Amino acid sequence: MPDMLVRLYALPAEPQSKLGLGISIRRAMAPERRLVVSWIERTFGAGWAGEAEAAFSSTPTRMHVAVHDGKIVGFSCHDVTALGFFGPTGVDESMRGQGIGEALLLASLTAMREAGYGYAIIGGVGPAKFYERVAGAVEIPDSTPGIYAGMLFPDPVPEGH
Repeated sequence: MPDMLVRLYALPAEPQSKLGLGISIRRAMAPERRLVVSWIERTFGAGWAGEAEAAFSSTPTRMHVAVHDGKIVGFSCHDVTALGFFGPTGVDESMRGQGIGEALLLASLTAMREAGYGYAIIGGVGPAKFYERVAGAVEIPDSTPGIYAGMLFPDPVPEGH
């Protein structure tokens, strides 16, 4: 799984996505840490939960959540495994296809741009075509296994960040 590079300065000034009815995207808040990290561990595994915990170590948090009917249905992180990195990100399987993944990606990338980054790296990409389409990401040659080389995985290696 290669890494990909995104030119943050080439993102639209006001990214738009087509979210399903009643879904909102916002930054996670510190009081939600245990709830959010527990949901991520149950839904996506311990590895991603570890990265998500790091997203709560700054203010504002480096995590966006998708909320539907008062419940978390997706998340995205940035600057957790390494500065300048986007991910991990995930959407509850029952909520996919409603624009949530796209909205989370754009929210995180926009936050990175606003923090002063010119580029973002998406590490260990699974759905490369998605990142190409939504953010104009391009593959970084010879980037496999990248920063995750030699990492301990308590559960099967997750596909894509």
